[in-house]
Amino acid sequence: IPVISIDCKKKENIGNFKNNGSEYRKAKDPRKVLDHDFPLPELGKVAPYGVYLINENLGFVNLGTSHDTPEFAAESVRRWWNIVGKNTYPDAKRIYITCDNGGSNGSRIWLFKHYLQNISNETGLEIHVSHFPPGTSKWNKIEHRLFCYISKNWQGQPLIDIETVVNLIGSTKTETGLKVICKVDENTYETGKKATDEQKESLNIEYLGPNEKWNYIIRPNV
Repeated sequence: IPVISIDCKKKENIGNFKNNGSEYRKAKDPRKVLDHDFPLPELGKVAPYGVYLINENLGFVNLGTSHDTPEFAAESVRRWWNIVGKNTYPDAKRIYITCDNGGSNGSRIWLFKHYLQNISNETGLEIHVSHFPPGTSKWNKIEHRLFCYISKNWQGQPLIDIETVVNLIGSTKTETGLKVICKVDENTYETGKKATDEQKESLNIEYLGPNEKWNYIIRPNV
């Protein structure tokens, strides 16, 4: 069973801004950057949504140029499955997702469940989900097995354009064999959308265990 850890890394401004950390450069040749960190509207921000495949030590980043929404979170899972998951596990009948309890993929977010239901219907997969209890996001493996290495890889280097971000994320590697794939998602995701009663009722969902709202299985609607 493919086991994935998912989360959205903090948004990053695109432009010649200071990036925390340091890089090796020739003596007396400092990198010149802007003296402020106000976002540049013409360049915008990026939202790196990560999917870390625990079984294979393989990271996938869906680099969004819009908002971090439940639809964006689920679309990141869908793209991971189409690009990585089904090719690595062609016989898989289910996937297991671990994630935080808040944000766009929180346990109370009906739209996140709705979009996962769509993925289940499209792929025939059972989608098992476990949300970490509030305040325990440090247990989410993506934080210390993927995101920290991405931050280390691009430290001190301004994220001047999207191509630079993609290259820096995609070149992230570790001695333990971590590899990362990064794709740009140019879709526009609307904020403020709410799940309808019809969408809630159409969920083929089974809640599990004593903390049932945090653990559930979404199965295809036959």
